[in-house]
Amino acid sequence: MADNRSVLSVSIVTPDGRVYEHDGELLVIKTKLGQLGIMPNHVPVISSLEVDEVRIKHDGEEDEVAVNGGFLEFSDNVATIVADSAERQDDIDVGRAESARDRAQAAIKKAQEEHDADTLARAEVALRRAINRINVANH
Repeated sequence: MADNRSVLSVSIVTPDGRVYEHDGELLVIKTKLGQLGIMPNHVPVISSLEVDEVRIKHDGEEDEVAVNGGFLEFSDNVATIVADSAERQDDIDVGRAESARDRAQAAIKKAQEEHDADTLARAEVALRRAINRINVANH
């Protein structure tokens, strides 16, 4: 049951550890079913996530984290995101992300020429992840 706190606690964890933890007034995420905004006292939610940015609004500021899949669990004003990988906006190496994008585009081209569906699918995921990191870093 949700309480009357006016903030929600947001935590993003990966297999490598905690990437983000902060209280906020609004969490915006992209689930498999579309974009979702969560404010304090929202109904409980469990959802799988797309490769996309997570935005957390707090104290008149907005934090952005590049999240590469995973799931969200929200209950009692606590949002926990368990992601395959995640990077805070300030931690993203844009040059490395651009190199990953270029490698993924080359892999897509090669997989299309060779009609290799498995390699193509992996390269498309790698491209989405690289573009997400570039977009979050450039906001």
